[in-house]
Amino acid sequence: MKILIINCGSSSIKYKLFEMPGEKLVSKGLIEHIGEKGSAVGDHYAGLKVILGKIKGVSAVGHRVVHGAEKFKKPVIIDDPVIRKIRQCVTIAPLHNPANLAGILACKKLLPGVTQVAVFDTAFHQTIPPYAYTYGLPFELYKRFGIRKYGFHGTSHEFVAHEAAKILRKPLAKLKIITCHLGNGCSITAVDGGRSVDTSMGFTPLEGLVMGTRSGDIDPALVTYIMRKKKLDIHAVENLLNKASGLKGVSGVSNDMRLLERSAAKGNKRAKLAIEIFVYRIRKYIGAYMAVMKGCDAVIFTAGIGENQGSIRRKACEGLFFCLGSKPKVLVIPTNEELMIARSAYGLVKY
Repeated sequence: MKILIINCGSSSIKYKLFEMPGEKLVSKGLIEHIGEKGSAVGDHYAGLKVILGKIKGVSAVGHRVVHGAEKFKKPVIIDDPVIRKIRQCVTIAPLHNPANLAGILACKKLLPGVTQVAVFDTAFHQTIPPYAYTYGLPFELYKRFGIRKYGFHGTSHEFVAHEAAKILRKPLAKLKIITCHLGNGCSITAVDGGRSVDTSMGFTPLEGLVMGTRSGDIDPALVTYIMRKKKLDIHAVENLLNKASGLKGVSGVSNDMRLLERSAAKGNKRAKLAIEIFVYRIRKYIGAYMAVMKGCDAVIFTAGIGENQGSIRRKACEGLFFCLGSKPKVLVIPTNEELMIARSAYGLVKY
């Protein structure tokens, strides 16, 4: 069975085609600059038409959908009610869900009768308990608007947790694992017995670790303070926190950790500071999650920085486990979110 995995961004489509259940990667590709000036690909429908012109025999389609709010706790076969619920989540994921929906609707037209499955970034974190996902705000805001911690990168955290269990040769249900997804976007998750019990990202992907261009945790009062001082409107301050902060904002050099390390080695103090802040925040979350789970069997590093920057891993773990009776295993596991989506989709359509 060939399962096509689609990840639609606002101006891009990444795809992989897997032969299941053998998990063989048959084809992959990327279309960028969709809808941009001068692009030959005007929208996601046109982009998927190009992709489907290259591949044949698709039995099912698995879609990455960023936000499922509390409506989706697991992958689902897509029908009209599911599409309506995904559309309802647009208000809390305006940058992502519209593009995800565009891919779903395009496939519905281009592949009539082919089963589609939605796999949500937020679903893995729906096991987080209320005391961990509820903010200290008037409770009415949660009841009326769904304001709570949701968490993201769920398919990545779930994938590497399962892979860690294989490496450790123990049932995932008996393991306490901390998974660190460190790329341009970063998040850390406490996985206790295979269930997410806390994660660093929140209502949006802005909360938590310092990231490539995102600020991570800050004093909430800073938002209005900065708006007054710099005379910024809502859109400008959102742009500042999401696209001009983090490693890029602190260093003034780049959001690329490789460039920052080279710059720091040449004596750039702000680049050095950005790295130190990045590592400190990782250590703080790992330490907190060891306390949350009352122990830790393994710490997993994944994604671009997590997999490739050994110096960051060493700094993050140095002296961190001295108070534990047994030192956790530190593992580097390449993430494969598309394969996790393929597994989820296959599990729903194989019968």
